[in-house]
Amino acid sequence: MAVWIQAQQLQGDALHQMQSLYGQHFPIEVRHYLSQWLEGQLWDVIDLENPQEEFKAKRLLDSLIQELQNKAEHQVGEDGFLLKIKLGHYASQLKSTYDRCPLELVRCIKHILYTEQRLVREASNSSSPVGGMMDSMSQKYQQINQAFEELRLLTQDTENDLRKLQHNQEYFIIQYQESLRIQAQLTSLTTLPPADRQLREPTLLSKRATVEAWLTREANTLQKYRLDLAEKHQKSLQLLRKQQTIILDDELIHWKRRQQLAGNGGPPEGGLDILQSWCEKLAETIWQNRQQIRRAEHLRQQLPIPGPIEELLNDLNSTITDIISALVTSTFIIEKQPPQVLKTQTKFAATVRLLVGGKLNVHMNPPQVKATIISEQQAKALLKNENTRNDSSGEILNNNCVMEYHQATGTLSANFRNMSLKRIKRSDRRGAESVTEEKFTILFESQFSVGGNELVFQVKTLSLPVVVIVHGSQDNNATATVLWDNAFAEPGRVPFIVPDKVLWPQLCEALNMKYKAEVQSNRGLSEENLVFLAQKAFSSTSINPDDYRGMTMTWSQFNRESLPGRNFTFWQWFDGVMELTKKHLKPHWNDGAILGFVNKQQAQDMLMSKPNGTFLLRFSDSEIGGITIAWVAENPNKPGERMVWNLMPYTTKDFSIRSLADRISDLNHLLFLYPDRPKDEVFSKYYTPPLSKAVDGYVKPQIKQVVPEADLIT
Repeated sequence: MAVWIQAQQLQGDALHQMQSLYGQHFPIEVRHYLSQWLEGQLWDVIDLENPQEEFKAKRLLDSLIQELQNKAEHQVGEDGFLLKIKLGHYASQLKSTYDRCPLELVRCIKHILYTEQRLVREASNSSSPVGGMMDSMSQKYQQINQAFEELRLLTQDTENDLRKLQHNQEYFIIQYQESLRIQAQLTSLTTLPPADRQLREPTLLSKRATVEAWLTREANTLQKYRLDLAEKHQKSLQLLRKQQTIILDDELIHWKRRQQLAGNGGPPEGGLDILQSWCEKLAETIWQNRQQIRRAEHLRQQLPIPGPIEELLNDLNSTITDIISALVTSTFIIEKQPPQVLKTQTKFAATVRLLVGGKLNVHMNPPQVKATIISEQQAKALLKNENTRNDSSGEILNNNCVMEYHQATGTLSANFRNMSLKRIKRSDRRGAESVTEEKFTILFESQFSVGGNELVFQVKTLSLPVVVIVHGSQDNNATATVLWDNAFAEPGRVPFIVPDKVLWPQLCEALNMKYKAEVQSNRGLSEENLVFLAQKAFSSTSINPDDYRGMTMTWSQFNRESLPGRNFTFWQWFDGVMELTKKHLKPHWNDGAILGFVNKQQAQDMLMSKPNGTFLLRFSDSEIGGITIAWVAENPNKPGERMVWNLMPYTTKDFSIRSLADRISDLNHLLFLYPDRPKDEVFSKYYTPPLSKAVDGYVKPQIKQVVPEADLIT
């Protein structure tokens, strides 16, 4: 079973690969419910190429079907009835599919187990931090599954006790009716002659005394049964609350945090399938306990016995309603966030999902979800339960969507595909705050009922903060606001408060995550790169990383105040570097050909110890989104001396005319990429192929780069 526990923790592409192993040929439910049995069989000893092994395969097929049938027979309760039917269907389906070719079943299961083991092994690579994380996750998931098993047994136990109580109470009522019949007979004796009355009365009185004594004892027994059952339900609800807290306040919050960091370029938040399966188990167990408590209340009303049980049942009913309410409202989540930089008059999408929708049959009367945009202040008021009905800060087109149930995946979701922000109403800004620092959020809300209108829920959920822009030129500043918020927001904060300053290493982590995602590269920012950025951010000359570890950077330093002597902020410069690299320099960055984060003086110091013609590529200090070539050569004004030359920075505009590799090829005085790599060895694979011969008498012209001063010094 260990492999299956770990397989359920796979994320992203690995999870999709694992899910794709299953289908009608072998349902994933069979893997789940027979995980221990499947992993305990000797599949590998069967030679698939030997037809004589077919009898072994047939024996395994028969055993598998028997195990499924046994599992089906042990299902109890209302939901157990459905599972019983489903497992029985799978048993028939597998028999029909593989009865004539049992070796194919073995081939199928071997492939599934081998692939799962490989995926788990890759994810659990013990040499990486992920390996340790997977181990701890495996342990946590095992604890969650064990708690579910404990809840299942408790719920089964209370179900048995409830049936026993019902049976005893029905017998009590029969005996009570018998006592009434005896009393009626005694009353009728008054009409008989004295001799007849004296003859029959002692027997009836004796019977009445016996029955009444039994009823008194049995009433006390029934009361004890009721109290014992209530205590067991209290224990179940305590464990349910604890389990729900772990799943909703730990696991679901962690998923939301991963989703938030994914907005900054962090790893994908992973699928919701495991979380949904847990939430569905919670819903199933809560509902079973709720129905049991209601049945116990019905038995109490049917036969009132003085005592504390009425108050206990009221408390239990109130508690279980609170638990299911918390589950439903917390599992109404945004699976796909709207874009956090939102341009007006531009189409955008989002997906909302109810993790317990399928299990609670919400889809039988599909609810409608409405999306509205609200301000930070309106979001604060909403979380304080202040009346904000019909308040909005703009108009969204196509903002209503009906939730759809997807039978194949068991998901209930509303997929908003064509929303558009028609207009926005901004609030008064504070101090130096710009429009690209103002945060909004998309509010998704719905109403639906559970248990045939027995319980009605109003549910709401807020998107991650959204910055609204009206022009593309505002994009980089809006992205800065989003980056800071996603990176440094505290869980459970008041919308949308973030710290005004953060430690430099925290910001480095966020910048590195964003850079790797934007440039789509595994080569992130090195310690030397981060020191260069610290020097720029703090106007420092120190090259010691430790000098910056305790330093803090404020939001104003990040993207409100211009860098000394420049007309742009730290973020605007960094964002320019990312954009240029993403659009034109990605392969060269990945090859390690671009040092990039080097200042003019550092470039000079590095190159002066190298032969003439050695060059390096560094990002421009003076221009947003620029890169320059620095090279060492003779000083034409002082024979025998050498100097470092710097080419005017290239920008996106230049590279749209001629690529970096071709420009380097054009400059014959550039010989070696720092420290000593021949330039053709590094860049030739990116050179544009020579032009073909003339066509129809025309020769196509070619653009080449020339640096006149360089010709004088080569």
